[in-house]
Amino acid sequence: MGGSDNRLDGGDDTRRWIKSSFSGPTGGNCVEVSFLPDGQVAVRNSRDADGPVLIFTGTEWDAFLRGARGREFDQEAAAC
Repeated sequence: MGGSDNRLDGGDDTRRWIKSSFSGPTGGNCVEVSFLPDGQVAVRNSRDADGPVLIFTGTEWDAFLRGARGREFDQEAAAC
């Protein structure tokens, strides 16, 4: 995937960030995504909201989701 480690431009971040339901109510592994107006997808660690943001194209994001749903990232698959 060609995601890049960028900071989003614009100073005041008014984007809608969606927190993963797997993050849990106490924080834990906190991943948030934001769907950008140009079709790209931003991903960040919610515990470091001012930190780096990964930016993916819509095509890259779709490929990642297909892989996750197809269990391509399971530990058993990685061991092969």
